[in-house]
Amino acid sequence: MAFLIDQFHGFRNWFWNPRFWLPGNVTWDDIRSTEEVRYVEFSDLLHTIPLAVLILFIRYLFERFLAAPVGRLYELKDVKPRPAPPHAVLELGYKECVNPDHRSIVSLAKQTDLTERHVERWFRQRRNQDRPSGLKKFTESSWRCFYYLSAFLYGVIIMWDKPWFWDTTYCWVDFPFQPLQREVYWYYMIEMAFYLSLTFSQFLDVKRKDFWQMFIHHMCTLMLMSFSWGGNMIRVGTLVLVIHDAVDYWMEAAKMAKYCRLHRLCDILFGIFTVMWFITRLVLFPYRVLYFGLTVGHVMLKMSVWSAYLLYNGLLVVLQILHVIWFVMICRIAYSALVCGQVQKDDRSDSDEGLSEDGAFGDPDKVQNAKKKHANNFVKHRNNKT
Repeated sequence: MAFLIDQFHGFRNWFWNPRFWLPGNVTWDDIRSTEEVRYVEFSDLLHTIPLAVLILFIRYLFERFLAAPVGRLYELKDVKPRPAPPHAVLELGYKECVNPDHRSIVSLAKQTDLTERHVERWFRQRRNQDRPSGLKKFTESSWRCFYYLSAFLYGVIIMWDKPWFWDTTYCWVDFPFQPLQREVYWYYMIEMAFYLSLTFSQFLDVKRKDFWQMFIHHMCTLMLMSFSWGGNMIRVGTLVLVIHDAVDYWMEAAKMAKYCRLHRLCDILFGIFTVMWFITRLVLFPYRVLYFGLTVGHVMLKMSVWSAYLLYNGLLVVLQILHVIWFVMICRIAYSALVCGQVQKDDRSDSDEGLSEDGAFGDPDKVQNAKKKHANNFVKHRNNKT
């Protein structure tokens, strides 16, 4: 037992080495809380666990008693497609590959004595069976829209009178001797609890094509907030949070309009979202946060670069790479909207088999007519070439 205690103390001393976390000539005793001044303490992050559970409970109440009734007003239903008939061989093939190629279809048809068309239809029904209903997607987007908007407004309100909100250089003034303010404490705790709840609920929410990118994003966000809290770099952290929350609710609002078949409103909201994303994620974030963090911070402090400083800014660079990847996906949707006349779907989302979002929620006859029109145009184009 004594050996384990010694190992624990050794690990704790190694992990909390001030040479890693703090600038030179600064120790933990220098920024320890007193009766007059309150500094950050890493143990405060444990408070995010019960807060995350509370947020999940609030989300459940919000989606069930607020978002779902609104969705039903727009005739969204929590009805899943007809399940595929049980078939052991095809189910095994589905677990191996959700979208089998033609060779696999032929092989499965021979094994089951079914036609290729029957096998393809079974896989189509099986994929649709796992897809969420329109009401579920609406309630999920409603919750995120409500949270991001609330968090953004709260962040702006508490940051409005903070000097670093207007001038990033104040993030490094008197660093690391920057007292923790109560409103900033709650801002950090609630935001961390929300992303912690997303880390778990993501496995139950609507599956999207960028599932692992979003998972990396959530983990990177939690690591960023934890490192910034541990190293008392919370001023930079609050800027990152406000910049991100300023755009996310526009996308969720556009999704809500899309699910409710309010296409004109969806196009307007998506256009605002695209502009806001470019301004916040590709202009303000790299300039106000990355540039000042990498070039101005340690120069102002007149200190050598320390490990936590490099790691924190490295994680911000990873976050910026994700911003660029997502902006490319957004541009694809915007291009599709310009060509087709309206936003077709969220390129990250799984749509119903062979249908756009309009087909999933709209008139099936229109979907069939659109398919026929597309096929006729293709035939005419091929004939013209020949």
